[in-house]
Amino acid sequence: MLGNTYDDQNCSAARALEIAGERWSLLILRDALFRGMRRFSEFQKSLRVASNVLAVRLETFVEEGILKLQPGSSRADQQEYQITDKGRDFAPVIMALMAWGDRWAAPHGPPVLLRHDGCGGKPNISVYCPSCGGDGQHLAMSATATEARSARLKQKARAQHEQSLRKNAERVTRRRQNR
Repeated sequence: MLGNTYDDQNCSAARALEIAGERWSLLILRDALFRGMRRFSEFQKSLRVASNVLAVRLETFVEEGILKLQPGSSRADQQEYQITDKGRDFAPVIMALMAWGDRWAAPHGPPVLLRHDGCGGKPNISVYCPSCGGDGQHLAMSATATEARSARLKQKARAQHEQSLRKNAERVTRRRQNR
């Protein structure tokens, strides 16, 4: 989506942005999660996005397992996009963006409020530390590398080494052919 694979960044946030970090993608997810939209025509009408752009975003979400295609509920000849568990896991991300936007980019107050269908309450996103109970917007945090990062870096170094060996072998073969 972003035109950059971030190969040198071993970061889950960067990988998530590759899948859903483009504005239309986030708005499609918002509409699927909180507005119940399932049809291509509904997304297009809501977002006023070009059909080719929408088609690519929806196709990517299906390929990534965020949405799945199924026969239409009202017409069997139409297909609908159903949000998957993987897609529902984006709900807190969209909610956090909305909360930030409500605070910093909505001078007249929140344009939309989310309500829990079960009780009508207002869902909340919170940051806390399960170890000590510390909470709040300003919880001090730092990032530390994990074993997964080390493994990925080793895999990348191995792949680069193998690529270098292949290139050297190709050069030797070309030299022999040119003699």
